[in-house]
Amino acid sequence: MKLSFVIRLKWFFQQRWGSYVLAISFMSAVSVLTTIPPKLIGNTIDHIRKGDLTASGLNNTVLLLVGLSLLLYGMVYVWITTLFGNSALVEKLLRGRLLAHLTRMTPAFFQRNSTGQLMALATNDILAIGQTSGYGVMTLVNTLVGASVVIIMMVSFISFKLMLAALIPLPFLVLVISKLGKKVRTRFLAAQASFGKMNEHALESISGIRVIRSYVQENHDLHAFDAMTTEVMDKNKRVSILNALFQPIISLIVGVSYSIGIGYGAYLVFHNKITLGQLISFNIYLGMLIWPMISFGEFINVLQRGSASADRLETALTQKADLEDAASPIAIDLPTSIEMKGLTFTYPTANQSSLDHISFRLERGETLGIVGRTGSGKSTLLKQLLRQYPVERDKLLISDIPVEQIAIDQMKRWVAYVPQEHLLLSKSIRDNIALGKPGATPEEIARAVEMAAFTQDIDQMPEGLETIVGENGVMLSGGQKQRLAIARALLIDSEILLLDDSLSAVDARTESRILHHIRLERAGKTTLISTHRLSAVSHANWILVLSEGRILEEGTHDDLMLFGGWYKEQWDHQQMEASLEE
Repeated sequence: MKLSFVIRLKWFFQQRWGSYVLAISFMSAVSVLTTIPPKLIGNTIDHIRKGDLTASGLNNTVLLLVGLSLLLYGMVYVWITTLFGNSALVEKLLRGRLLAHLTRMTPAFFQRNSTGQLMALATNDILAIGQTSGYGVMTLVNTLVGASVVIIMMVSFISFKLMLAALIPLPFLVLVISKLGKKVRTRFLAAQASFGKMNEHALESISGIRVIRSYVQENHDLHAFDAMTTEVMDKNKRVSILNALFQPIISLIVGVSYSIGIGYGAYLVFHNKITLGQLISFNIYLGMLIWPMISFGEFINVLQRGSASADRLETALTQKADLEDAASPIAIDLPTSIEMKGLTFTYPTANQSSLDHISFRLERGETLGIVGRTGSGKSTLLKQLLRQYPVERDKLLISDIPVEQIAIDQMKRWVAYVPQEHLLLSKSIRDNIALGKPGATPEEIARAVEMAAFTQDIDQMPEGLETIVGENGVMLSGGQKQRLAIARALLIDSEILLLDDSLSAVDARTESRILHHIRLERAGKTTLISTHRLSAVSHANWILVLSEGRILEEGTHDDLMLFGGWYKEQWDHQQMEASLEE
């Protein structure tokens, strides 16, 4: 087995070494025991030719063959269930490892690796690795042990010369399969990459089906997907063409061996070098070599697929998160303050900074409002508290401690985040609300729903809280999605609440109710709100007006109104619009 594959799965082979030893021992024993019947058959034929075969001798031979068959059946059952059980187990463990790894990764990782490619890893690639650790081991043992035992029987009980002559074509088999195996690996990698792209296209089409329909692009999307699936089919055909060459080549070479065995064996029988029974036994043994030879081809095929998939999986698993905990994180009970000191931030793939020298201080229990034009950096500022990207050292402080010295998990436990784009699971409303607190009581869920002004909407639904929202909340309106996400965040009652333009799809009256509930229920806890609607932050203790990542204005609502800048202009404009709507 290819050494790199063994090294990558060393942890699993060490963990399951006992079951592998059991399976390999039984496979080896089966290979040895299956060489007995040809010998018995050959001896019986020689007794028949000599005319000294007795009834008792024939009965003993038949009973021995029947007993041997039953023993082999039991042993084969044990090694198959053990070996292929390991194959299923390694797939389970690898999928768990992959998902655990993905949950630790930061957004930069998902910019480098598309969803379709990650799905291909979790399906096709891990399946190929599992096949190598199960079916691959089986074919390897059958090749090495099965062929060795048969050859030993040929040499010991029949003729070394006949065996040597019959196996002359085998070196050509090794050479051909080695060359084919390398090509299979290259084509399989290309096929897996195209499969990942197809997954990505299917995912985008399904999630964006409403947009595709609204622009009447169904046929265009179908043609694009058809081209993608055709590419996947063509590349898999190229792999299948090489796979299809393995067995015919093996059959051809084994056929040549048969021809040599029968021709040269008949010559030896004619010259009394071996008996007729020995020749028949030899041909049975030669037939038993067909499966080990086929196994060798299958092993090379499966190994190339498995090692290619293991390389792809290893590449993903060895990628580290951009953020890591400090060697000795500082423990903090509560975030008594949040402070930025001239923080500048640039996204990993960007050339221009999204935040430029941002400074403010917020004490526990206060509210910070963040406003500004689209693209001014409001969401980026909030995301600094989510610890998704590295930040400048000593520029972001929690309780006067640099955030890089605080454990990432601790920060996550403090923060509840309601993003602009709400991710909803295809489950019930209750399950979606209780995502961050699965053990929440019905009273706690009802309270969170009331704070999010979502009670009336739920009461009008036929199944209430048990209503299934569909894929990413397809059954809900934009405002209902926002309020469900707000209820989810309020349920966990976090120390820090981040609302990223989370009230844009609700009317002004509903917004006022939600903010009123938040102010009452979250007294003494910190809230940061980014919004385009200035009425949502007019109550805030401090307001930042951002423009191109910089602070354009800052102060309380009254301060900014007196300043007479962008904030006052937008406030007057929005108040006029509200009056006209009323």
